[in-house]
Amino acid sequence: MSRPNVSPTERPRLIEIRDNLAERIAEAEREGWLGEVEGLSTSLAAAGEKIAQLDARQERKDSAVFLGVPTFDQLVARTIEATNP
Repeated sequence: MSRPNVSPTERPRLIEIRDNLAERIAEAEREGWLGEVEGLSTSLAAAGEKIAQLDARQERKDSAVFLGVPTFDQLVARTIEATNP
């Protein structure tokens, strides 16, 4: 089952949700609400996964992709080699 894409503009809200869930888990553990801890932990994992997906997408977007096009230095080196027998 594919998950819908999350907009990068939602990242701050996801971080807020993640932090809130962590606080709620701590409270539930203090109070001994084990069923609540389990449900909140599932939600916390999902929020963390969405944040990781956003980060990975941004990292891919920011990284250079080699398209096989030679650089200027490579072109000059080939020209010099071709003209000097």
